[in-house]
Amino acid sequence: MKTAIWLYLFLFVAFFDLHAQYPILTPFAISIGAAPAFIGLMMGMYSITHLPGNLIAGFGVDRYGSRLFIVFSLMAAGIVLLFQSQVTDPWQLLLLRSISGFVLAFLSPACLALLARLTDDITQQGKLMAGNGLIHTLASVVSPAAGAYLVAKIGFSVAFMVLGWMLVVTALCALLFIKDINRKLDRHPAHGTSSASVKPSGKRPSSQPLPWLIFLLPVGFSCAQGILSFELPLMVKTQDAMMTTGLLFSVISIGALITLSLLFLNRYPAFYRTLLGSIGLALLYFGIAAGAPLPLPVMLLGIGMMKGIILPALSTLLIEASGGEKYGRTFSVLSIAFSIGAFLGPMLAGQLRGYVSPYYIAFLGMMLAVLFLPFFKWRPIPPDRQTPIFHKTG
Repeated sequence: MKTAIWLYLFLFVAFFDLHAQYPILTPFAISIGAAPAFIGLMMGMYSITHLPGNLIAGFGVDRYGSRLFIVFSLMAAGIVLLFQSQVTDPWQLLLLRSISGFVLAFLSPACLALLARLTDDITQQGKLMAGNGLIHTLASVVSPAAGAYLVAKIGFSVAFMVLGWMLVVTALCALLFIKDINRKLDRHPAHGTSSASVKPSGKRPSSQPLPWLIFLLPVGFSCAQGILSFELPLMVKTQDAMMTTGLLFSVISIGALITLSLLFLNRYPAFYRTLLGSIGLALLYFGIAAGAPLPLPVMLLGIGMMKGIILPALSTLLIEASGGEKYGRTFSVLSIAFSIGAFLGPMLAGQLRGYVSPYYIAFLGMMLAVLFLPFFKWRPIPPDRQTPIFHKTG
């Protein structure tokens, strides 16, 4: 598992570097003359340029392996940050952020594919994927505050340069220490037999059309998240306020870490976890918009906790709703839905914040997505009708 350790290390550095920019990008854009509406466009373009990258990565990683895509993504993102340290015009920043969104779209699919190839054992694959989520969350806990502290001490230009060189060095280390692993498509989930020869206990559920309205939920979720990422940094008026904003982003990640650690939640049906978590998240956004008598950090901690419930439940929900088939297409559409929502959120917030609180928009987006959940088509897969890949072991 040496490759997994190296990969986790590189992922932590990459996620740390990326999340460190969250509290400082908006103040930096304002400092070079960008208006809030333009900042919303910039954040939206970063998300929408993920789409072609995701599509290319889906085919390229399967054909050419993960290593080159990981190295390319980290190296290109680092070079973009080095150029970003010299930006003096909002349009230059928009162009660089668009390029950054495209090149970073390769990183996650390539890393997940390589983790999956490290073992043929289904249980171990699940643990490796859980480790990826844990690394991502841990990095997002510490990095926003670290990024704000870095800018407060050395300024925007030097901070972007430091972050850029971190990614470049990480890319070079990945080139040296990460090796591609080629495995046959046949899996051996139990007793050394191939998956094709393992029969499920009971009949497999018949294939049903995927209820596409489910994908409105990730659109609404990422739209609300994009609004939050857009609005929080606008609180910045001084260097001290920037540090506070970085800490607030860390509070959200701590909330997600809390609920991700509550493993007993996985015993409850994914549909109800998704539904109740989404309603709770919507109400928290409404509370912020309405000026609920609670401290903002408490509200943000609650938002993070709801995120920690929704994201794993949503993945399980999609697996069940697919009827045990077409996972690749299902999760490709999920990624596209997240990108569309992340594009819409900052755009709507930037254009409408003079007329209505963007947090009301986040509330409405979440509630509309919940209302359109296809309750009437929901058919969970009973445990005795699932394929062995989903059976508990041990």
